[in-house]
Amino acid sequence: MSLSFLKKIRVVVSLLFLLATLSLFFDLTHGVVSIIAEPVLYLQFIPSLFKLFAKVGIYSLGFLVVIILTTLFGRVYCSTVCPLGIMQDVISWLSKKINKKKKFKFSKEYFFLRNGIMIITIVSVFAGTMLFINILDPYSNFGRIAAQLLRPIYIFGNNIVSAVLEMFNSYAVSPLDYKSIRLGLLAFPVSVFFVIAFMSYKHGRLYCNTICPLGSWLGALSKISVFRISIEDDKCKSCGACEKVCKAECIDSKEKTIDVSRCVDCFNCLTVCPSNGVTIINSYKKNKKKADEVIFSESKRKFVKDVSMFVLGSTAIVKAQEKIKSYKVNKVPTNKKYYATPPGSLSHEHFTSFCTACNLCVSVCPTNVLQPSFLEYGMLGILQPYLENHKGFCNFECNLCSTVCPSGAILPISLEKKKATQLGIAHFIQDNCIVYTEKTDCGACSEHCPTKAVKMEPHGNLVAPKVYEEFCIGCGACEYACPTKPHKAIYVEGNIVHKKAKKPVVEKINTPTSTEDFPF
Repeated sequence: MSLSFLKKIRVVVSLLFLLATLSLFFDLTHGVVSIIAEPVLYLQFIPSLFKLFAKVGIYSLGFLVVIILTTLFGRVYCSTVCPLGIMQDVISWLSKKINKKKKFKFSKEYFFLRNGIMIITIVSVFAGTMLFINILDPYSNFGRIAAQLLRPIYIFGNNIVSAVLEMFNSYAVSPLDYKSIRLGLLAFPVSVFFVIAFMSYKHGRLYCNTICPLGSWLGALSKISVFRISIEDDKCKSCGACEKVCKAECIDSKEKTIDVSRCVDCFNCLTVCPSNGVTIINSYKKNKKKADEVIFSESKRKFVKDVSMFVLGSTAIVKAQEKIKSYKVNKVPTNKKYYATPPGSLSHEHFTSFCTACNLCVSVCPTNVLQPSFLEYGMLGILQPYLENHKGFCNFECNLCSTVCPSGAILPISLEKKKATQLGIAHFIQDNCIVYTEKTDCGACSEHCPTKAVKMEPHGNLVAPKVYEEFCIGCGACEYACPTKPHKAIYVEGNIVHKKAKKPVVEKINTPTSTEDFPF
């Protein structure tokens, strides 16, 4: 019986997952993201696993579904669900279109490299740092590539189409605004993309079988899978057709063996075998050859045993604030000690312990206040989002970031609760304020404060800002609106643990009552 139909099913399912995941990062109107985020991200293994622990309950079992599928069928997650893996398949497919003579060939396993990276990543999590998860999780890497590289290309293409249509008096496509991140932080996703693209172009799924810690872990789990691709000796003619299309480079046609730990279940081999010698077997009903068994040498056992905890250096100094437009240069730096974390993240510890830096919250944030960090959380929190109030402010009527977070770093929070959550507290620096330095009226901070925690009150001959901390929610609207340079006259110091702010007192407006008729 031919099993070539499995590849067609795999291609359709994988493309649906890829397009659905891309739509989360490309949804600039935010009309779709909150609806499809949960089902699309449910099976992303690492975010799902951390979400379970973040919520301390059975709220997300997508990772368990992946484990069950892997023990049954092998690495189907890698071939149909993982967006980074599917992206590699697209690049590999394009490489064959460019070079039609391109063929894969069997290569030996990079045992020490792949297992070393996997063990260091696992140990680092138990050591209390998400650094290796942040830079190696396949979904998070794809998220950063989609948000910071592919999304700007999408916006650029959309705006070209919009401009062309406008020339013909058609406004079917609206132009879109591109909200940038710091240029230096683009280096990481761009570098990762080109490294993965090069590896995919040359060797298919080499990245998945050497660097990706999740691929290595699922590969180890797939060794006990029930149904797996195998070569039947009596039917195989050793023609090598299966080996030439194996993008995991795990089929040795001469020895008639398949390294099941590296097989990503792409099913390419099932479509090309002329003798049906490549098939799917039930590994628990058929006797297996010794070549299929996992035999650890003493050196490999010693390697696994001797891997120790990897600890990085201490937190570096937060980089200098960006300059903004104003009238005069002031002299008092803000020197924030803590940056605010998104609403629903509970605390610095909770957020940095569960965030995988996928940057989906950065993509959906309508005001651009969420930005990938560099050293704002220290070296171990690199790429995790924070509230950068020079770029924007946390919209009082928005909780989108809490509806899309796949890892539980940002927990769902209602708008009502979010409006009373104190992310940080605004601090006023009198010596930087143009009311004092230039003896002029301003009040930008007070005008933009949604809770009226900043009020303009008489101070001698001047009317100057005053912060009522108990009403402040740390949204950063005041800091964003402040026109002083290079340092702000008002800034938000993030709370290590989110607190509850008091509800603002609504001032009643007394309207005079009159029994007289309308005067005119």
